[in-house]
Amino acid sequence: EMRADIGIALDGDADRVILVDERGHVVDGDQLLAVIAQSWKEDGRLAKPGVVATVMSNLGLERFLDARGLRLIRTQVGDRYVLERVRADGFNLGGEQSGHVIMTDHATTGDGLVAALQALAALVKSGKPASKTFRAFEPVPQLLKNVRVADANAALEAKAVLSAIAAGEKRLGKAGRILVRKSGTEPLIRVMAEGDDSELVRHVVDQIVEAIPRQAA
Repeated sequence: EMRADIGIALDGDADRVILVDERGHVVDGDQLLAVIAQSWKEDGRLAKPGVVATVMSNLGLERFLDARGLRLIRTQVGDRYVLERVRADGFNLGGEQSGHVIMTDHATTGDGLVAALQALAALVKSGKPASKTFRAFEPVPQLLKNVRVADANAALEAKAVLSAIAAGEKRLGKAGRILVRKSGTEPLIRVMAEGDDSELVRHVVDQIVEAIPRQAA
């Protein structure tokens, strides 16, 4: 509508940022981390050859970094855990899929405005439109389903659930991964899987969801 080259949106306290390219496609935190990491590596600005992200970051990001000699170090969900690992291991770049980007050379917390400026610097450096610059990798198909339960700990320890997870991991092999965890804020089990075969991912998630006991939910 405005024929803009890029859109920048911050959340209420401005610690997260999401971009929109000139075609209207949303650019999430994983793509931002990929672009900034590559730019910083080229400029010799990475304190260590790696990036810290959470267990929710897309497998495509991990593969992108690996192909460039960079590690993806995963933490629990939450920017506090990302920051703890960044500080503990001497990294200077980390973040979340939600748009938290932590750059300890500039700030001790996520700062959406600083992250946006770094993204714009990478955009100018590339000389390409945002739709090219910020599509650093093709995301691996990812599916997340929430299951309401009465006792999340008991549900996670159920034999049927453990068996379904093991079976799913065997089927996905090295072409995907599974994450089953309890919510930190609600009586929910979050079931996530990702892999190259979207139909297989859906089937694996559904099998685990069906195995979760929730009769007392």
